Amino acid sequence: MEITFNLPEELANRLRPLEDELPKILELGLRELNASAQSGYKGAAEVLEVLAALPTPQEVLALRPSPDLQGRITALLEKNRGEGLSPEEKIEWAQYEYLEHLVRLAKAKAALKLKES
Repeated sequence: MEITFNLPEELANRLRPLEDELPKILELGLRELNASAQSGYKGAAEVLEVLAALPTPQEVLALRPSPDLQGRITALLEKNRGEGLSPEEKIEWAQYEYLEHLVRLAKAKAALKLKES
């Protein structure tokens, strides 16, 4: 399929050397856009990208939430202690709990690898 669109000159200049990579750039951009639009996924993408890069055991053990992600988690905890979470926030919280579970599994496996070596 062929698509034509107008771009600001500055952006067009940056993209010219990457012309062969445009489908990949668009795909990655769409993934990021879709991920940022989903509540509960903000901040989690960073963690998942680190794990998907197959980091060393030391990098896995050093993994910490970004300040934005930590701030959101803290805000949800405080709200839950007070007025309680909305249904959407409960879903978001469940997603963060699952993300934490995945990170704990990765850290446990990383610690075992370090112990074995």
